[in-house]
Amino acid sequence: MEITIEGRQYYEGIGRRKRASARVRIYLDGQASGAFVVNNRDVKEYFPRLGDYEVLAGPLTDAGLADKVDVTVLIEGGGVTGQTDAVRLGLARALVKYDENLRNVLRAGGHLTRDPRIKERKKPGLKRARKAPTYTKR
Repeated sequence: MEITIEGRQYYEGIGRRKRASARVRIYLDGQASGAFVVNNRDVKEYFPRLGDYEVLAGPLTDAGLADKVDVTVLIEGGGVTGQTDAVRLGLARALVKYDENLRNVLRAGGHLTRDPRIKERKKPGLKRARKAPTYTKR
């Protein structure tokens, strides 16, 4: 579904991982310069860890659109790893909305699978989800 705001058309995808949620918009009009902005900051400033950008740009690289689109991301919650994977999933979903033919390529790269692992709840009588208090005989 194509949306137009301020004269620029974009496609939007929502990605989630652990406690992180990312709303990703890709702009494919003639004004696209390859900009990648996360929470109004450059992507390499927001995610400075080595290898994070390669994970984020994985769907764009596999689709062959690395420098042909502008990407803006609004992200909330979670830590660095959760946010990275949330952006990746949101970007892949936005690309599928843009072109349904990219689905097989992105699926093969593992970009469209939502990682279902979340923090396990704390159980009564335990210190954490599974850690038991230290046993003392006396």
